[in-house]
Amino acid sequence: MRYYIIAGEASGDLHGANLIKELKKLDPNSEFRCWGGDLIKNQTNHLVKHYKEYSYMGFLEVFLNLGKILKNISLCKRDILSYNPDAIIYVDFPGFNLRIAKWAKSKNFTNHFYISPQIWAWKQNRIKTIKKVIDQMYVILPFEKQFYKNLNYKVHYVGHPLLDVIKKSEKTKSKENEKIIALLPGSRDQEISKILPIMLSATKFFKDYTFIICAAPSKDKLFYDKYLDNEKFVNVKIAENQTYDILKRARAALVTSGTATLETALIKTPQIVCYKSSWISFQIGKFLLRNLKYISLVNLILKKEAIKELIQQDLNTHKIRKELGFVLENKGRERIIRLYNELEDLLDKKGASKDTAVRIYNYHLESNS
Repeated sequence: MRYYIIAGEASGDLHGANLIKELKKLDPNSEFRCWGGDLIKNQTNHLVKHYKEYSYMGFLEVFLNLGKILKNISLCKRDILSYNPDAIIYVDFPGFNLRIAKWAKSKNFTNHFYISPQIWAWKQNRIKTIKKVIDQMYVILPFEKQFYKNLNYKVHYVGHPLLDVIKKSEKTKSKENEKIIALLPGSRDQEISKILPIMLSATKFFKDYTFIICAAPSKDKLFYDKYLDNEKFVNVKIAENQTYDILKRARAALVTSGTATLETALIKTPQIVCYKSSWISFQIGKFLLRNLKYISLVNLILKKEAIKELIQQDLNTHKIRKELGFVLENKGRERIIRLYNELEDLLDKKGASKDTAVRIYNYHLESNS
């Protein structure tokens, strides 16, 4: 079969690549054409565009790059028509993907959506489009199945793919971790430029620790050097392609809100969630997400504050110093790790990539029989 896969951001690239691996096992004659990142490219070598050329964060950033986004949507449509796939698989990235899916359905393509749009958080009216244009939806959070059931739409709960990505050996942490604090400032230029300098401002208060910036997959070491051109950052290092290893060794982490907060939790590293965007993007987001108490997946899944969230004006040197001091203490660490164990119990369904691949493959076998 011919598959067309569209993923955005580092997490979509990771989960899309693992899905491709599983589809190849089921379908030795499979062919792929994709939008994504380096991991997907390594699996297919047929990458139309890298996500760093079409993925934007925040309402203002999307508005400022609207022309580029529309050009990429047009390119994607033309490319799909030319390739004529048997199945289109959308991996998260709903702003872009639902636009393509709506068009693709009008052209009679079969649409699979892996990792549901978070319509339980905002834009619930997207369910109307989803019902019309998505043939099969695969959800990864335990409460999403019931959420969609309440909206009269059948989905497949496949479990969270991170449970398979983070191996058991990586989740087993020693009682005494090294004197390392991991910094995960995000993957996009906009978020790194706003968040990393604030993270770094707190390093002077913890001189006994080494702070390690975990470089995003789409960024090299040189990208981060400009933030470290000051002699005061003597206890800061940069690591490439070592995020999980650094988190396993670290005593604590400062993590930009997103999938990385869940990765950090599953590795059992106490963390503080950091988030800051442009003023206008924050105000719009605050209005749209007004019904949510938290922004991190860890707290949302647990439905309580397991980890501290420092958002917008609360993301400052003073508060990072205070909260980091707390999570470095044994009492603070023990509470967070106990809640991490509760989280892992909730996310108990493994094999997401394999389950999704089997369902997609069998769907087409049954449709053609």
